[in-house]
Amino acid sequence: MELFDTLNALQPLSTALADHLFSVLKEKRFSKKEFLLREGQISSNVYFIMEGAIRAYYINTKGEEITNWFMKEGDVIFSVESFLERIPSYEYIVALEDCTAYYISYDQLQSVYKEFPEFNYHGRVLTEKYYMRSLQREFLIKKKTALERYQLLLENEPHLLAMASLQDIATYLGMTPEVLSKARASTLPAR
Repeated sequence: MELFDTLNALQPLSTALADHLFSVLKEKRFSKKEFLLREGQISSNVYFIMEGAIRAYYINTKGEEITNWFMKEGDVIFSVESFLERIPSYEYIVALEDCTAYYISYDQLQSVYKEFPEFNYHGRVLTEKYYMRSLQREFLIKKKTALERYQLLLENEPHLLAMASLQDIATYLGMTPEVLSKARASTLPAR
């Protein structure tokens, strides 16, 4: 299972921990446009995406959808603040395409941390990874031009162009669709 490969790459799981995780993890399939979470719900599960792509977004004060994250195979997704603080989410999490994910509930995860202290290492390393991605994205939006942001998307996440709408990509990059169109046009080869 890819999840176990990912966890073992961080630090090998003991047999007891691997067996316990295997017994508590559940598989769920989501259809395209199916919600994993809606605003106002408490994020109760951590999902490991085995197949497909997922988008997390919120609605701003103008009623516009603003994309926080795109996640794909091999990624973990949940509404961080809602999950950790056990409060209603301001985010929506939705499948961009048919998806398969393994998940564990908040209570089960806390139990694993308590029963298998070694798993705290895995949790810390994954938290650090996504925290760094969050900081990098914040820097990208605040310090790079629209063209630079689009070029970095092309270099690092070209798959997004095939799976997400230009509107969603624009909000993810912190720009309007019009600015994104101009950035895209400037990267096209001259005819």
